[in-house]
Amino acid sequence: MEALNITNLCKTYVVNKRSNNVLRNVNLKIEQGEMVAVMGPSGSGKTTLLYTISGMDRATAGSVDFFGRELTDMKGNEMSDLRLREMGFVFQQMYMLKNLSIYDNIVLPAYQAQAGHHKAGRADICERAVMLMKKLGISEVSENAVNEVSGGQLQRACICRSLINQPKIIFADEPTGALNKQSSGEVMDELNRINHEGMSILLVTHDMKVASRCERVLYIEDGTIRDEFALGKWDITQDMRVRERNLNDWLIKLGW
Repeated sequence: MEALNITNLCKTYVVNKRSNNVLRNVNLKIEQGEMVAVMGPSGSGKTTLLYTISGMDRATAGSVDFFGRELTDMKGNEMSDLRLREMGFVFQQMYMLKNLSIYDNIVLPAYQAQAGHHKAGRADICERAVMLMKKLGISEVSENAVNEVSGGQLQRACICRSLINQPKIIFADEPTGALNKQSSGEVMDELNRINHEGMSILLVTHDMKVASRCERVLYIEDGTIRDEFALGKWDITQDMRVRERNLNDWLIKLGW
């Protein structure tokens, strides 16, 4: 089943009466359970693509089919509700409320959803939050403040938060961009693990090591997907150096 089917997607910004065509007739499909990376030069439209597909930004033209539903026709409040319930987000900047603990930040989106409006639903949310923190190895910092944990722990908490409403897809914008090598590896381990459990993931990255752990890599340039490279499903038994070398060779041919 297709998670996303994007057809002729365009995004144009008008600045000082001049049009800037950031996305130009983008076409792509993402299958359910697939992990896809988007790469490209700075200013090529990577983040705009992610934001437009997920409805955080309104498309100028084109179609976004999300598990059989057309997103571009949705009204603002309907789109916001769908994002809350069926999409998870992980960003480079780890936006969390500093006056709340790690645990409280994780459960907050679920409390805002319909399930969080009654006692039984809140009990399920709490149980799920504890399970997610345990799986991602951050149970010991659940009551810590945001500024009392490492960058890697904070990003893993952001992944927990993105999963708390049991979404159909995760959108990640440079999820390891602010992390050191070790923390970056830990975060990618978790994203790979949840992908193997069936979660669809679309991520933007400039890091070849991150992209090499994805099933497929799209290369966007001047607002258009120029090419794509299939790496196959990542497996811990594979030689990562081979995947990285193959991806690097492809990127060099594209002028990376």
